[in-house]
Amino acid sequence: MTVLILHLRGSLRDAPYDRWLSDYDGGLILLASREHLELLGEELPGPESGYTHVEAVSDYQAGGGVEARALQLAREHGVRYVIAPQEQDLERAARLREILDLPGQRFDSVFPFRDKPLMKDTVRAAGVEVAEYQVLECALDLITFAQNHGFPVVVKPRDGAGSFGVRILRTQEALDGFLADDGDLHGTGRSNLMVENYISDTMCHVDGLVIDGRVVYAWPSQYLYALAVFQGDLKGRYDVTLDAGDPLTPRLLDVADRSIAALPAPRDFAFHAEIFHTPDDRLVLGEIACRTGGAAQRDIQRALFGLDPTEAWIRAQIGLPLPFTPGAPRLTPATLTGQLALLKRPGTVLALPGEPPFDWVLKQNLFIREGQVLEAAAYAADFLVTFVIAAPTRAESVRRMGLLEDWFLGALKLGDGTAEPTARRARLAGMTEGTGHAR
Repeated sequence: MTVLILHLRGSLRDAPYDRWLSDYDGGLILLASREHLELLGEELPGPESGYTHVEAVSDYQAGGGVEARALQLAREHGVRYVIAPQEQDLERAARLREILDLPGQRFDSVFPFRDKPLMKDTVRAAGVEVAEYQVLECALDLITFAQNHGFPVVVKPRDGAGSFGVRILRTQEALDGFLADDGDLHGTGRSNLMVENYISDTMCHVDGLVIDGRVVYAWPSQYLYALAVFQGDLKGRYDVTLDAGDPLTPRLLDVADRSIAALPAPRDFAFHAEIFHTPDDRLVLGEIACRTGGAAQRDIQRALFGLDPTEAWIRAQIGLPLPFTPGAPRLTPATLTGQLALLKRPGTVLALPGEPPFDWVLKQNLFIREGQVLEAAAYAADFLVTFVIAAPTRAESVRRMGLLEDWFLGALKLGDGTAEPTARRARLAGMTEGTGHAR
Protein backbone atom coordinates (compact mmCIF):
# COMPACT_ATOMS: atom_id res chain seq x y z
CA MET A 1 0.00 0.00 0.00
CA THR A 2 1.17 3.50 -0.87
CA VAL A 3 1.75 6.65 1.22
CA LEU A 4 0.74 9.95 -0.40
CA ILE A 5 2.74 12.92 0.96
CA LEU A 6 1.54 16.52 0.51
CA HIS A 7 4.31 19.11 0.76
CA LEU A 8 3.21 22.73 0.51
CA ARG A 9 6.28 24.56 1.73
CA GLY A 10 9.81 24.30 3.04
CA SER A 11 12.94 22.63 1.76
CA LEU A 12 12.63 19.05 0.58
CA ARG A 13 16.30 18.61 1.46
CA ASP A 14 15.31 19.22 5.06
CA ALA A 15 12.29 16.90 4.84
CA PRO A 16 13.63 13.62 3.41
CA TYR A 17 10.40 11.68 3.62
CA ASP A 18 11.83 8.80 1.59
CA ARG A 19 14.67 8.37 4.10
CA TRP A 20 12.36 8.73 7.09
CA LEU A 21 10.12 5.99 5.65
CA SER A 22 12.83 3.78 4.15
CA ASP A 23 11.60 0.79 6.17
CA TYR A 24 8.03 1.12 4.91
CA ASP A 25 7.23 -1.79 2.63
CA GLY A 26 4.96 0.13 0.25
CA GLY A 27 5.30 2.95 -2.26
CA LEU A 28 5.78 6.67 -1.60
CA ILE A 29 4.18 9.44 -3.69
CA LEU A 30 5.19 13.07 -3.24
CA LEU A 31 3.11 16.06 -4.39
CA ALA A 32 4.92 19.37 -3.85
CA SER A 33 4.28 23.04 -4.57
CA ARG A 34 5.99 24.16 -7.75
CA GLU A 35 6.01 27.78 -6.54
CA HIS A 36 7.84 26.97 -3.33
CA LEU A 37 10.37 24.76 -5.04
CA GLU A 38 11.14 27.66 -7.38
CA LEU A 39 11.38 30.09 -4.48
CA LEU A 40 13.95 27.87 -2.77
CA GLY A 41 15.81 27.03 -5.96
CA GLU A 42 15.14 23.32 -5.47
CA GLU A 43 14.12 20.55 -7.81
CA LEU A 44 12.09 17.43 -7.19
CA PRO A 45 13.98 14.34 -5.97
CA GLY A 46 15.42 12.32 -8.82
CA PRO A 47 14.93 8.68 -9.82
CA GLU A 48 17.63 7.60 -7.36
CA SER A 49 15.39 8.64 -4.44
CA GLY A 50 13.07 6.30 -2.61
CA TYR A 51 9.87 7.71 -4.10
CA THR A 52 7.57 5.76 -6.40
CA HIS A 53 6.35 8.99 -7.98
CA VAL A 54 7.15 12.71 -7.50
CA GLU A 55 5.30 15.66 -8.98
CA ALA A 56 5.27 19.46 -8.68
CA VAL A 57 1.82 21.05 -8.79
CA SER A 58 1.33 24.64 -9.96
CA ASP A 59 -0.92 27.01 -8.03
CA TYR A 60 -0.74 24.47 -5.21
CA GLN A 61 -2.38 26.52 -2.48
CA ALA A 62 -5.11 28.43 -4.27
CA GLY A 63 -6.13 25.98 -6.99
CA GLY A 64 -7.85 22.62 -6.84
CA GLY A 65 -5.23 20.78 -8.83
CA VAL A 66 -3.66 19.16 -5.78
CA GLU A 67 -6.90 17.53 -4.70
CA ALA A 68 -7.75 16.33 -8.20
CA ARG A 69 -4.28 14.87 -8.74
CA ALA A 70 -4.21 13.31 -5.28
CA LEU A 71 -7.50 11.50 -5.89
CA GLN A 72 -6.31 10.24 -9.26
CA LEU A 73 -3.01 8.97 -7.88
CA ALA A 74 -4.69 7.45 -4.84
CA ARG A 75 -6.90 5.31 -7.02
CA GLU A 76 -4.09 4.38 -9.41
CA HIS A 77 -1.60 3.40 -6.71
CA GLY A 78 -3.79 2.09 -3.90
CA VAL A 79 -2.98 4.85 -1.40
CA ARG A 80 -3.39 3.75 2.24
CA TYR A 81 -2.12 6.84 4.09
CA VAL A 82 -2.20 10.58 3.39
CA ILE A 83 0.55 12.53 5.17
CA ALA A 84 0.42 16.32 5.51
CA PRO A 85 2.97 17.83 7.93
CA GLN A 86 2.23 21.50 7.13
CA GLU A 87 -0.51 23.66 8.59
CA GLN A 88 -2.31 24.63 5.42
CA ASP A 89 -2.43 21.06 4.12
CA LEU A 90 -4.19 19.68 7.20
CA GLU A 91 -7.76 20.32 6.01
CA ARG A 92 -6.96 19.16 2.47
CA ALA A 93 -5.53 15.89 3.80
CA ALA A 94 -8.47 15.36 6.15
CA ARG A 95 -10.99 15.72 3.31
CA LEU A 96 -9.00 13.30 1.15
CA ARG A 97 -9.00 10.72 3.95
CA GLU A 98 -12.76 11.07 4.30
CA ILE A 99 -13.40 10.68 0.57
CA LEU A 100 -11.03 7.71 0.30
CA ASP A 101 -12.05 6.23 3.69
CA LEU A 102 -8.48 6.17 4.97
CA PRO A 103 -7.18 6.18 8.55
CA GLY A 104 -5.91 9.36 10.16
CA GLN A 105 -7.11 12.79 11.23
CA ARG A 106 -10.50 13.81 9.86
CA PHE A 107 -11.93 17.27 9.28
CA ASP A 108 -13.87 17.45 12.56
CA SER A 109 -10.53 17.12 14.38
CA VAL A 110 -8.62 19.52 12.13
CA PHE A 111 -11.12 22.37 12.04
CA PRO A 112 -11.02 23.34 15.75
CA PHE A 113 -7.25 23.78 15.43
CA ARG A 114 -7.50 25.77 12.19
CA ASP A 115 -10.49 28.00 12.96
CA LYS A 116 -9.35 30.44 15.64
CA PRO A 117 -12.80 31.46 16.96
CA LEU A 118 -13.84 27.84 17.43
CA MET A 119 -10.48 27.06 19.03
CA LYS A 120 -10.87 29.90 21.52
CA ASP A 121 -14.45 28.95 22.40
CA THR A 122 -13.46 25.32 22.93
CA VAL A 123 -10.52 25.91 25.26
CA ARG A 124 -12.29 28.72 27.15
CA ALA A 125 -15.11 26.32 27.97
CA ALA A 126 -12.44 24.12 29.61
CA GLY A 127 -11.17 27.00 31.77
CA VAL A 128 -8.24 28.20 29.62
CA GLU A 129 -8.09 32.00 29.37
CA VAL A 130 -8.10 33.47 25.84
CA ALA A 131 -8.31 36.97 24.37
CA GLU A 132 -11.68 38.59 23.78
CA TYR A 133 -12.47 38.40 20.07
CA GLN A 134 -15.14 38.97 17.45
CA VAL A 135 -15.62 37.57 13.97
CA LEU A 136 -15.75 40.47 11.51
CA GLU A 137 -18.66 40.53 9.10
CA CYS A 138 -18.46 44.23 8.26
CA ALA A 139 -16.58 47.42 9.10
CA LEU A 140 -18.98 48.26 11.92
CA ASP A 141 -17.94 45.09 13.78
CA LEU A 142 -14.33 46.31 13.91
CA ILE A 143 -15.30 49.86 14.84
CA THR A 144 -17.53 48.82 17.74
CA PHE A 145 -15.01 46.23 19.01
CA ALA A 146 -12.31 48.89 19.24
CA GLN A 147 -14.72 51.27 20.96
CA ASN A 148 -15.68 48.61 23.51
CA HIS A 149 -12.21 47.19 24.18
CA GLY A 150 -9.84 50.03 23.37
CA PHE A 151 -6.58 50.00 21.44
CA PRO A 152 -4.47 48.17 20.41
CA VAL A 153 -6.54 45.58 18.59
CA VAL A 154 -5.31 42.74 16.38
CA VAL A 155 -6.98 41.96 13.05
CA LYS A 156 -6.11 38.68 11.36
CA PRO A 157 -7.50 35.87 9.21
CA ARG A 158 -9.45 33.38 11.27
CA ASP A 159 -7.47 30.53 9.65
CA GLY A 160 -4.20 32.38 9.04
CA ALA A 161 -0.60 31.26 9.35
CA GLY A 162 2.89 32.75 9.39
CA SER A 163 1.78 36.25 10.49
CA PHE A 164 0.35 36.74 7.01
CA GLY A 165 -2.47 39.27 7.14
CA VAL A 166 -1.93 40.08 10.84
CA ARG A 167 -2.38 43.79 11.58
CA ILE A 168 -1.91 45.43 14.97
CA LEU A 169 -3.98 48.62 15.03
CA ARG A 170 -2.74 50.82 17.85
CA THR A 171 -4.72 54.01 17.20
CA GLN A 172 -7.97 55.25 15.69
CA GLU A 173 -5.96 56.62 12.77
CA ALA A 174 -4.51 53.18 12.11
CA LEU A 175 -8.01 51.66 12.19
CA ASP A 176 -9.31 54.28 9.77
CA GLY A 177 -6.40 53.59 7.43
CA PHE A 178 -7.04 49.85 7.61
CA LEU A 179 -10.70 50.30 6.70
CA ALA A 180 -9.77 52.58 3.81
CA ASP A 181 -7.31 50.04 2.40
CA ASP A 182 -8.98 46.71 3.15
CA GLY A 183 -11.80 45.53 0.94
CA ASP A 184 -12.66 42.39 2.90
CA LEU A 185 -15.01 44.28 5.24
CA HIS A 186 -16.96 45.97 2.46
CA GLY A 187 -19.57 44.56 0.14
CA THR A 188 -21.70 41.46 0.52
CA GLY A 189 -19.05 38.72 0.59
CA ARG A 190 -18.28 36.89 3.83
CA SER A 191 -15.13 38.10 5.55
CA ASN A 192 -12.47 35.69 6.76
CA LEU A 193 -11.25 38.19 9.36
CA MET A 194 -11.49 38.38 13.11
CA VAL A 195 -10.39 40.94 15.70
CA GLU A 196 -9.13 40.42 19.22
CA ASN A 197 -7.78 42.62 21.97
CA TYR A 198 -4.02 42.90 22.19
CA ILE A 199 -2.82 40.94 25.22
CA SER A 200 0.89 41.47 25.76
CA ASP A 201 4.25 42.03 24.11
CA THR A 202 5.53 38.90 25.89
CA MET A 203 4.73 35.66 24.09
CA CYS A 204 5.85 32.19 25.10
CA HIS A 205 5.28 28.92 23.31
CA VAL A 206 5.15 25.25 24.18
CA ASP A 207 6.20 22.65 21.61
CA GLY A 208 5.76 18.95 21.96
CA LEU A 209 4.83 15.56 20.58
CA VAL A 210 1.80 13.36 21.24
CA ILE A 211 1.86 9.69 20.29
CA ASP A 212 -1.02 7.29 20.87
CA GLY A 213 -2.88 10.04 22.71
CA ARG A 214 -0.14 10.73 25.30
CA VAL A 215 2.41 13.53 25.49
CA VAL A 216 5.89 12.14 24.78
CA TYR A 217 7.55 15.46 25.58
CA ALA A 218 6.77 19.17 25.81
CA TRP A 219 8.89 22.20 26.67
CA PRO A 220 8.32 25.96 26.86
CA SER A 221 10.24 28.77 25.18
CA GLN A 222 9.91 32.54 24.96
CA TYR A 223 10.08 34.85 21.96
CA LEU A 224 12.23 37.86 22.81
CA TYR A 225 10.66 39.94 20.04
CA ALA A 226 7.20 40.92 18.78
CA LEU A 227 6.26 38.00 16.55
CA ALA A 228 3.84 39.86 14.29
CA VAL A 229 6.18 42.80 13.74
CA PHE A 230 8.62 42.07 10.95
CA GLN A 231 8.36 44.79 8.30
CA GLY A 232 11.34 47.08 8.74
CA ASP A 233 12.50 45.25 11.89
CA LEU A 234 16.09 44.18 11.21
CA LYS A 235 17.02 43.16 14.75
CA GLY A 236 17.79 39.54 15.52
CA ARG A 237 14.78 37.46 16.46
CA TYR A 238 15.72 35.50 19.60
CA ASP A 239 13.71 32.50 20.75
CA VAL A 240 15.00 30.78 23.91
CA THR A 241 13.97 27.68 25.85
CA LEU A 242 13.18 28.25 29.52
CA ASP A 243 15.10 26.84 32.46
CA ALA A 244 13.50 23.94 34.31
CA GLY A 245 13.50 26.06 37.46
CA ASP A 246 11.78 29.04 35.84
CA PRO A 247 8.42 29.58 37.61
CA LEU A 248 6.75 29.93 34.21
CA THR A 249 7.84 26.49 33.00
CA PRO A 250 5.26 24.32 34.84
CA ARG A 251 2.52 26.91 34.34
CA LEU A 252 3.05 27.05 30.58
CA LEU A 253 3.11 23.25 30.34
CA ASP A 254 -0.18 23.13 32.25
CA VAL A 255 -1.87 25.57 29.82
CA ALA A 256 -0.71 23.46 26.88
CA ASP A 257 -1.88 20.23 28.50
CA ARG A 258 -5.33 21.64 29.29
CA SER A 259 -5.71 23.06 25.78
CA ILE A 260 -4.84 19.74 24.16
CA ALA A 261 -7.25 17.92 26.46
CA ALA A 262 -10.06 20.32 25.50
CA LEU A 263 -9.61 20.01 21.74
CA PRO A 264 -10.50 16.95 19.60
CA ALA A 265 -6.87 16.10 18.96
CA PRO A 266 -5.78 13.16 16.78
CA ARG A 267 -3.90 10.22 18.29
CA ASP A 268 -0.52 11.17 16.82
CA PHE A 269 0.62 14.75 16.23
CA ALA A 270 3.16 17.42 17.04
CA PHE A 271 1.89 20.65 18.56
CA HIS A 272 2.85 24.31 18.86
CA ALA A 273 0.98 26.42 21.42
CA GLU A 274 1.50 30.18 21.74
CA ILE A 275 0.74 31.68 25.14
CA PHE A 276 0.87 35.31 26.27
CA HIS A 277 2.35 36.25 29.64
CA THR A 278 0.65 39.43 30.81
CA PRO A 279 2.16 42.21 32.96
CA ASP A 280 -0.14 41.10 35.80
CA ASP A 281 1.21 37.51 35.53
CA ARG A 282 -1.69 35.82 33.74
CA LEU A 283 -1.21 33.23 31.00
CA VAL A 284 -3.52 33.66 28.01
CA LEU A 285 -3.62 31.15 25.18
CA GLY A 286 -3.15 32.79 21.80
CA GLU A 287 -3.44 29.73 19.58
CA ILE A 288 -2.44 26.09 19.35
CA ALA A 289 -1.65 24.15 16.19
CA CYS A 290 -1.58 20.39 15.68
CA ARG A 291 1.69 20.30 13.74
CA THR A 292 5.35 21.02 14.33
CA GLY A 293 6.27 24.65 15.00
CA GLY A 294 7.86 26.65 12.22
CA ALA A 295 11.30 28.20 11.73
CA ALA A 296 13.92 26.01 13.48
CA GLN A 297 11.60 24.16 15.84
CA ARG A 298 12.51 20.74 14.48
CA ASP A 299 16.19 21.44 15.06
CA ILE A 300 15.47 22.75 18.55
CA GLN A 301 13.52 19.65 19.52
CA ARG A 302 16.25 17.43 18.10
CA ALA A 303 18.69 19.24 20.40
CA LEU A 304 16.36 19.03 23.40
CA PHE A 305 15.11 15.48 23.05
CA GLY A 306 17.21 13.74 20.41
CA LEU A 307 14.48 13.18 17.84
CA ASP A 308 12.75 14.96 14.97
CA PRO A 309 9.07 15.58 15.86
CA THR A 310 7.90 15.60 12.25
CA GLU A 311 9.65 12.34 11.43
CA ALA A 312 8.26 10.73 14.60
CA TRP A 313 4.75 12.04 13.96
CA ILE A 314 4.77 10.70 10.39
CA ARG A 315 6.17 7.30 11.37
CA ALA A 316 3.58 6.95 14.13
CA GLN A 317 0.73 7.60 11.69
CA ILE A 318 1.93 4.73 9.53
CA GLY A 319 2.63 2.37 12.42
CA LEU A 320 6.43 2.23 12.03
CA PRO A 321 8.82 1.75 15.00
CA LEU A 322 9.74 4.82 17.03
CA PRO A 323 12.98 5.76 18.89
CA PHE A 324 11.19 5.89 22.26
CA THR A 325 8.59 3.95 24.20
CA PRO A 326 5.09 5.42 23.85
CA GLY A 327 3.41 5.73 27.24
CA ALA A 328 6.69 6.02 29.15
CA PRO A 329 7.34 9.06 31.41
CA ARG A 330 7.84 12.30 29.52
CA LEU A 331 11.28 12.93 28.09
CA THR A 332 13.36 15.70 29.67
CA PRO A 333 15.71 18.08 27.82
CA ALA A 334 19.34 17.08 27.32
CA THR A 335 20.35 20.75 27.08
CA LEU A 336 18.78 24.16 26.76
CA THR A 337 18.76 25.70 23.34
CA GLY A 338 17.22 28.38 21.18
CA GLN A 339 17.10 29.89 17.74
CA LEU A 340 18.33 33.11 16.24
CA ALA A 341 16.67 34.23 13.00
CA LEU A 342 17.64 37.22 10.86
CA LEU A 343 15.09 38.61 8.43
CA LYS A 344 15.86 39.47 4.83
CA ARG A 345 16.72 43.05 3.94
CA PRO A 346 17.06 44.72 0.53
CA GLY A 347 20.34 44.43 -1.35
CA THR A 348 22.52 42.25 -3.54
CA VAL A 349 24.43 39.52 -1.71
CA LEU A 350 28.11 40.18 -2.36
CA ALA A 351 29.68 37.87 0.24
CA LEU A 352 28.43 35.33 2.77
CA PRO A 353 29.93 34.77 6.24
CA GLY A 354 30.73 31.05 5.99
CA GLU A 355 30.62 28.63 8.91
CA PRO A 356 30.14 30.06 12.44
CA PRO A 357 33.33 30.06 14.57
CA PHE A 358 31.48 28.85 17.70
CA ASP A 359 31.32 25.22 18.83
CA TRP A 360 27.93 25.81 20.50
CA VAL A 361 26.20 26.45 17.17
CA LEU A 362 24.31 23.25 16.43
CA LYS A 363 22.95 24.18 13.01
CA GLN A 364 22.97 27.00 10.49
CA ASN A 365 20.22 27.22 7.85
CA LEU A 366 21.20 29.71 5.15
CA PHE A 367 18.42 30.90 2.83
CA ILE A 368 20.40 33.21 0.53
CA ARG A 369 23.24 32.81 -1.97
CA GLU A 370 25.93 35.04 -3.44
CA GLY A 371 24.65 37.19 -6.27
CA GLN A 372 21.04 36.97 -5.12
CA VAL A 373 19.05 40.21 -5.19
CA LEU A 374 16.98 40.47 -2.02
CA GLU A 375 13.79 42.29 -1.16
CA ALA A 376 12.64 43.24 2.30
CA ALA A 377 11.06 40.39 4.27
CA ALA A 378 7.63 39.60 2.84
CA TYR A 379 6.41 37.54 5.81
CA ALA A 380 7.45 36.62 9.32
CA ALA A 381 9.58 33.64 8.29
CA ASP A 382 11.33 35.27 5.30
CA PHE A 383 14.81 34.76 6.68
CA LEU A 384 18.40 35.35 5.66
CA VAL A 385 19.53 32.67 8.06
CA THR A 386 18.50 30.77 11.17
CA PHE A 387 20.78 29.28 13.82
CA VAL A 388 20.17 26.74 16.55
CA ILE A 389 22.47 27.00 19.54
CA ALA A 390 23.06 25.10 22.77
CA ALA A 391 23.63 26.67 26.19
CA PRO A 392 23.37 25.62 29.84
CA THR A 393 20.91 28.41 30.78
CA ARG A 394 18.51 30.84 29.20
CA ALA A 395 20.74 33.79 30.09
CA GLU A 396 23.72 32.20 28.39
CA SER A 397 21.56 31.45 25.34
CA VAL A 398 20.79 35.16 24.99
CA ARG A 399 24.45 36.13 25.36
CA ARG A 400 25.57 33.63 22.75
CA MET A 401 22.89 34.70 20.27
CA GLY A 402 24.15 38.29 20.56
CA LEU A 403 27.67 37.18 19.69
CA LEU A 404 26.36 35.15 16.77
CA GLU A 405 24.24 37.99 15.40
CA ASP A 406 27.17 40.40 15.50
CA TRP A 407 29.45 37.90 13.76
CA PHE A 408 27.01 37.11 10.93
CA LEU A 409 25.98 40.68 10.15
CA GLY A 410 29.58 41.84 10.38
CA ALA A 411 30.67 39.31 7.76
CA LEU A 412 27.63 39.58 5.44
CA LYS A 413 28.22 41.97 2.54
CA LEU A 414 25.22 43.48 0.77
CA GLY A 415 25.33 45.82 -2.23
CA ASP A 416 22.80 48.47 -3.13
CA GLY A 417 20.91 46.62 -5.86
CA THR A 418 17.34 45.69 -4.97
CA ALA A 419 14.59 43.78 -6.69
CA GLU A 420 11.12 45.08 -7.36
CA PRO A 421 8.45 43.23 -5.32
CA THR A 422 6.70 40.64 -7.44
CA ALA A 423 3.17 39.27 -7.48
CA ARG A 424 4.61 35.79 -7.08
CA ARG A 425 6.35 36.72 -3.82
CA ALA A 426 3.15 38.32 -2.59
CA ARG A 427 1.34 35.04 -3.16
CA LEU A 428 4.15 33.08 -1.54
CA ALA A 429 3.97 35.31 1.51
CA GLY A 430 0.68 33.61 2.34
CA MET A 431 2.14 30.11 2.16
CA THR A 432 3.76 30.15 5.59
CA GLU A 433 3.36 28.37 8.83
CA GLY A 434 2.95 29.43 12.44
CA THR A 435 0.35 30.59 15.07
CA GLY A 436 -0.78 33.42 17.34
CA HIS A 437 -0.71 37.20 16.94
CA ALA A 438 2.04 36.18 14.64
CA ARG A 439 1.22 32.98 13.14
